[in-house]
Amino acid sequence: MPIFRQLFDPQSSTYSYLLGDRASGQAILIDPVFEQAARDAALVRELGLTLVATLETHVHADHVTGAWLLKQRLGGRIAISAASGAEGADIRLADGDRVGFGGRHVVALATPGHTNGCMSFVLDDESMAFTGDALLIRGCGRTDFQHGSAHKLYVSIKMRIFTLPDDCLLWPAHDYRGLTVTSVAEEKAHNPRLGGNVSQADFAGYMQNLGLPHPRQIDVAVPANMVCGRPADERLATNDPGWAPLTFTFAGFWEIEPAWVEEHGAGLQIVDVREADEFAGALGHIAGARLVPLADLEKRAGDLAKDRPVVTVCRAGARSAQAAAILKKSGFEKVANMAGGMLRWRAQNLPTQGARD
Repeated sequence: MPIFRQLFDPQSSTYSYLLGDRASGQAILIDPVFEQAARDAALVRELGLTLVATLETHVHADHVTGAWLLKQRLGGRIAISAASGAEGADIRLADGDRVGFGGRHVVALATPGHTNGCMSFVLDDESMAFTGDALLIRGCGRTDFQHGSAHKLYVSIKMRIFTLPDDCLLWPAHDYRGLTVTSVAEEKAHNPRLGGNVSQADFAGYMQNLGLPHPRQIDVAVPANMVCGRPADERLATNDPGWAPLTFTFAGFWEIEPAWVEEHGAGLQIVDVREADEFAGALGHIAGARLVPLADLEKRAGDLAKDRPVVTVCRAGARSAQAAAILKKSGFEKVANMAGGMLRWRAQNLPTQGARD
């Protein structure tokens, strides 16, 4: 079983999928989202993986891909269907092409209909497939723009996806009801648009009368995705606060190493969110740190200056991560959690006040 993670972007209801080979540490990421690039890069790093490629199931109309950003951060090559017409890809996929990651691979399966360049990606053992917007859970992608075709989509699903093994798990690019996964057998039996004995004419009539509104992001997303998410301002590739060498964690906050805090402490607001007895206890505290117990932080946030960086500190880094989130919500832009807390600070033999050995 490969390393597998299903990731979600709540703004666009997009699922992204990380697949990794345990033996080699190589990984691929399917349908990354621009705004989630820092999160995805953090997960790849935290799992000790090397991103070899990002794969697009199609040119999306509801979000901008994170492919270009992740290439800048992690070096993964960009792969998309040649039929999509997108520029800037490193790999232009044709039907049947393989994308490898270590000892594993996915097969690119042309499944046009939602768009002309749609592809599904099937894991080598056919235990799972990633269907993009072609086939959704009890639904399918619309066919009324981007060279969509109900007739093509019907054939793609019936003759390609539905011919995979019945127990093959299907992972879609979107779901709007909180559903996460389905299977070939389930969709063949229960999909109201394509299951059972629904004919191609039935399906085409259904799709022609959906009456869906124009996608809100299409005018921004499609042009951006036609260049694989490369922004007009390439400085967005760093996309971090820039005031220190920070690391974005998969939990969703910025961290900073104790050694940097010790070296630059004079320019920082160091906020220790432990209790008073801990602050004066065995681990001691950092010189110049301000004691603000976590329970009091929200109401005392106004005591801090928003134009100076804030570093939050606790015993091991858990409470201070919550403190960083509280300050972020309170309008502080330059906030980071000190990784490992006072335990790491002491382990690195950094200068401490009030410590009892």
